[in-house]
Amino acid sequence: MKRTYRFVSSFFSAMLLSSTLLSAQGTQQAPVQMQGSPAASDFSEPIKQARQLNSEGKQSEAIDAYNKIINSGSGKDLYDAQIGIGNALDLQGKYEEARKHLSKAIEIAPAELRIQALKAMAFSYAFQRNAKEAAKFEMQAFNMQMKDNKFIDAAGTANELARIQLESGDIDDAYRSYKSGYDTANKAPDLKPADKDLWDFRWEHALARIAARRGNKFEAQKHVAAAKAALDKMNNSNQAVFYPYLTGYVAFYTGDMKSAIADLQQADQKDPFILTLLAQAYDKTGDHDKAMDLYRKVLAINTHNPTNAFARPIAKKALGTSSAAVGKC
Repeated sequence: MKRTYRFVSSFFSAMLLSSTLLSAQGTQQAPVQMQGSPAASDFSEPIKQARQLNSEGKQSEAIDAYNKIINSGSGKDLYDAQIGIGNALDLQGKYEEARKHLSKAIEIAPAELRIQALKAMAFSYAFQRNAKEAAKFEMQAFNMQMKDNKFIDAAGTANELARIQLESGDIDDAYRSYKSGYDTANKAPDLKPADKDLWDFRWEHALARIAARRGNKFEAQKHVAAAKAALDKMNNSNQAVFYPYLTGYVAFYTGDMKSAIADLQQADQKDPFILTLLAQAYDKTGDHDKAMDLYRKVLAINTHNPTNAFARPIAKKALGTSSAAVGKC
């Protein structure tokens, strides 16, 4: 792994490093098919039940169900069980234990699921805002995608890493990774004009958030305007929801809580990170009841992705909720 890390680090530097959030939201992990041992099909129904428990917020019960599979012999080498229990343990806040299982998932992952396993480990570190460790796994995924000439996938991975770095406070690293994502996307030989506009939007979106985190309101607003111009040019309604997230984010980090609340209310209300930003804005204006309601909504979301990794620990702390109690929310 160290060899891969060095290669990708030097690759990032050589390219001057590039781009923006894949969607300013993070990606929700897709359900996986049963993978692992030859007897994987024997565990199809128990795995399905364990996943359902986790999606319902019953992490303790899901973990018990996964442990029964893992302790059954051949279930120990079942990818779906190892990554499933790792994800559930992360949602409970048991990160060290989660990483033991996620390490096993990486070890036994079929080739087509290895990137998914690497990203799951990166997300585990995102829960603790540990971007340095997360980068080791995101970079391995990036390297694999570049080797296969999957430029757009690699660009998305670079953006994903940048998002983790930005929300972990590693602003300079976030800029370099966003730049890498942008440059990588533009290397794609079949990039259409509309796709170029999309990546321009993502790049300006990232630059605005970075400027806001640095406290540079004028610079942030300049990039907000450029992002809006790119959004209007591509005329892509699917991307429109990311604009009020951007303006709300910039307003929040430049101290305008009234505008932050108004804008974030227009953004995706199913995104736990947006809900957490909105809750914090309400908190800063003294509306603690609305803030607490939003934090409770965050804890009802059970996805294992960067947006929830950023949001869930903040919501738990705000509500004074123990790791064990979260699954009962």
